[in-house]
Amino acid sequence: MSGHSKFSNIKHRKERNDATKGKVFTRLGREIAMAVKSGGADPLGNSRLRDVVAKAKANNMPNDTIDRSIKKAAGDLNAVNYESVTYEGYGPNGVAVIVKVLTDNRNRAAANVRSAFTKGGGNMGATGCVSFMFDEKGLIMLEKEDTDEEELMLLVVDAGAEDFSTDEQSFEIITAPEDFSAVREAIEKERFTILSAEVTMLPQTYVKLTNPEDVKKMRKLLDMLDDEDDVTDVFHNWEDE
Repeated sequence: MSGHSKFSNIKHRKERNDATKGKVFTRLGREIAMAVKSGGADPLGNSRLRDVVAKAKANNMPNDTIDRSIKKAAGDLNAVNYESVTYEGYGPNGVAVIVKVLTDNRNRAAANVRSAFTKGGGNMGATGCVSFMFDEKGLIMLEKEDTDEEELMLLVVDAGAEDFSTDEQSFEIITAPEDFSAVREAIEKERFTILSAEVTMLPQTYVKLTNPEDVKKMRKLLDMLDDEDDVTDVFHNWEDE
């Protein structure tokens, strides 16, 4: 249960980009609102909200901001009108891309995502055109502290983790979606520093781009998607070295 995950680099790059643009809290606020609407304002009785709160904390969202977002959503459920939509398509040279949005205007979101694909040298496809190339998994990344690696591995495996890997900077734990909460909560009880924790899409294989123009277009595609307020997550199988 060891190795290196290319996915960590993809997610870290996107999260750093979001943070510098100051948009990550807005996106997390929408996710909190949707979670509250679907299952109530008490994280203890709402596993979806519990997971989003963990994701928010991993992204350094202050506790008072999280609490305000929950209370705001609970106090005005009729105002929570975001719709979750997933778009799929291809970047340059057939790179598979999945885009998840939370939007109050599906037509606007679709038009903006389509424009990003087009200007980034790709095209938006039909539902299901690339999702079969990914596996839905829970992914938890921990800061590599003075931690007993074997002890940590035993902890997460006992809690239900499927895989455990490490690189120079972090530990990565992969779970089935249904086991994600249990594994994350087991880690939290031991007070490990969580860098990120969410149910995500892991590529089954990766694509390398050797043409500099394709690389330029792919980066433009990702930058344009990151610029969209409606976009919450972007997953792809580009191996950017």
